[in-house]
Amino acid sequence: MTGRLAVCVAVSVVGVAAGHAAQQLDRQQHAAPNVVVIVDRNWPAATKAFKFPRVPSPSKDDAATHAKRLMVDGEMDQNGATLAALTDGLLPTDEDEPGANFFFDAGTSGGSFRFDLGQVMTVTQINSYSWHPNTRGPQVYAVYGSDGSAPAFNPAPKGGVDPTAVGWTWIASIDTRPGTADRGGQYGVSISTPNGAVGRFQYLLFVCAVTETDDDYGNTFYSEIDVIAKAS
Repeated sequence: MTGRLAVCVAVSVVGVAAGHAAQQLDRQQHAAPNVVVIVDRNWPAATKAFKFPRVPSPSKDDAATHAKRLMVDGEMDQNGATLAALTDGLLPTDEDEPGANFFFDAGTSGGSFRFDLGQVMTVTQINSYSWHPNTRGPQVYAVYGSDGSAPAFNPAPKGGVDPTAVGWTWIASIDTRPGTADRGGQYGVSISTPNGAVGRFQYLLFVCAVTETDDDYGNTFYSEIDVIAKAS
């Protein structure tokens, strides 16, 4: 009985620690009023199923599946996948699988890309996923939405241009870097609101930053981005 009790206590302690870590990651996110951000991290153990305690697993068919994707700023790393990998419903099977992830070129400071959903839709959830054993695991990005109707709307604002000044609405700024030396793992981010509507958007802009500048390899391995939405 003593051995079983010790195992149970150890599992409970690990569970509590993981819960506290997740709450800390939640607290360090910034979002527009009424927007809620949840962050889960699978570490040190993770599987190709991308199952998280709170963040939904990636979807194979959502509003982003058929979206038009555009690189707005920055350069894609030739060792990785194209932007299509973000919306194809296919996931990496290993923690270090460059060809199954989109990431910006080594030595660059990130960049931005846009989804065009094809029509104005009521977006209820934006979920992003990444997986890497080291500093390319965490996610650092800001996401904006637009219905394209603003007179000054710029559909592809380059770096240095504030998207909110050219017809975009800021939704959230994400930073899942844990406060520990080990930053690897599988990360899931879910952006939503209690009332079910993040906003009415046709376009979503993701402005990505590096996770570190100690070397050239700070650009996140983005595995998938889901947009849960319905026609407005």
